[in-house]
Amino acid sequence: MPVLVTSASGANGKGYGALLAFDHAGGLLGTFSNDSRIVDPRGLAVDPEGALLFLNSGADRVLALDQQGQVVRDTGTVEGLNPGGGTFGPDGRYYVGLRSTRTIMAFTAALDAPGEPVLSPDIVPFPRGFGFGRDGRLFLASGIGPNGTGDNTILAFAPGERAKPSLLSNDPALSPLDLAVAPNGNIVVSSEHPFGAADAVTSVREYDAIDGHLVRVFCSDGSAGFHRPRGLRFGPDGNLYCVAQDEVVAFDFTTGAFLGTPVRFRRLHGQALVFFP
Repeated sequence: MPVLVTSASGANGKGYGALLAFDHAGGLLGTFSNDSRIVDPRGLAVDPEGALLFLNSGADRVLALDQQGQVVRDTGTVEGLNPGGGTFGPDGRYYVGLRSTRTIMAFTAALDAPGEPVLSPDIVPFPRGFGFGRDGRLFLASGIGPNGTGDNTILAFAPGERAKPSLLSNDPALSPLDLAVAPNGNIVVSSEHPFGAADAVTSVREYDAIDGHLVRVFCSDGSAGFHRPRGLRFGPDGNLYCVAQDEVVAFDFTTGAFLGTPVRFRRLHGQALVFFP
């Protein structure tokens, strides 16, 4: 199954500003879609039916692509959207992190109506990934923004109480860049601490979804650079994947073992990845 990676451009990294496709051996298949509406692409998510790929474009819009890379749905330009990551919620809507207004917005899967704010504006200093737990809680990583300010925490929002977050974790070694909910229900977060530092410690960290304690840390064995880790994704094989500056790294989620770099590509500057179709 091909792996698709959004390669940043501009302030997000000097990458290709494109949605790139790689085969199972890590070879470049090319640009998945050449649609001009894909600008500095960010978050990716496959719809629950597995038929469409939703992409957050730096051109202040959300797009849905079919398996041939054709845009079949488009929100149109949403002034000030500045989208980051995206995921589908338990209600079937597509949720998008907003970088400028520092909140989360939900769109219908048809992308045929204005987005609805899910959390208050400026709910965190800078959103760095989010996901939904088995019990409906919304987990939001709060990290350091491009201006160097922010905090390093994970918040939990109970259903019906989106204005009253609880602190799940404030691990002093965490500086989150993305968050995903694991098959076991725990929270995994890619981290670069201190954020932006040349000697930053990079890892993927797993936290208990109930009390927030650190369960384990996934690290490279030294054979990978693992610089600027960003998007997380569990693959169809159950392994955990993280896209980084020039590579995609993989971990055996059961054992925690580092499995290597299934993709190596200079100037990748990956933001998100998915396996599609």
